Amino acid sequence: MLRKIFIKLHNTATQQRKKQIIDLLDYQPEIKILDLGCDDGIRTMEIARKIGTRSIYGVDIIEDQLLLAAQLGIKTTKTDLNQQLPFENNYFDLIHADQVIEHIAFLDDFASETNRVLKPGGTLIISTENGSSWHNIFAAIMGWQIFSSTNLSTKRGGLGNPLAILRHEKKIMNSWTHKTIFNYRGLKEFCEIYGFRLIAVRGAGYYPLPSFLGRLDPRHCHYMTMKFRKAF
Repeated sequence: MLRKIFIKLHNTATQQRKKQIIDLLDYQPEIKILDLGCDDGIRTMEIARKIGTRSIYGVDIIEDQLLLAAQLGIKTTKTDLNQQLPFENNYFDLIHADQVIEHIAFLDDFASETNRVLKPGGTLIISTENGSSWHNIFAAIMGWQIFSSTNLSTKRGGLGNPLAILRHEKKIMNSWTHKTIFNYRGLKEFCEIYGFRLIAVRGAGYYPLPSFLGRLDPRHCHYMTMKFRKAF
């Protein structure tokens, strides 16, 4: 019963997070955008429509999903985000990375490459799970693996937490395992040392309370979304 309630709260927070990202975007039809971890491209196209641009690029590591994204008109490239991005310096005006950074093994390389391909003054939007969310704090008190760090192995999901969403999954793709879970200040300061200046923050999910409360307290929400400007 508790697990079903948690899944329902999670789904509500996910929809709120996606709306918040769209709301952070401005109409700029002349810009080029890059979606890191574009999957099947459906979400990428929602972002592109809000911006009004047709210069849409996406990278992912799963070929089948990239084929679907390409059919939508996205310029796709198969890329491991732990490695160098296949683009020129200062090429994009906006980079979007939703639920990506927690899966990255080599964070310094990822941040350095993101800075390299983004134009000076360009926008970076990162959304990820929050290690300081109340439900993660509760899990830690119980001696459980925190919710945001239960996908540790490709052999089975939801390890160490009886309420984890993927608790009963028998196999997890390597690209789905979580490497680093950020807290509010950690994500902010990490991006700052790579030349990004924080300009807006949004929070979604506030288990077990209503999801909208995450907007009021992004330091303890489930999903934290940060909008940065490339300063150098």
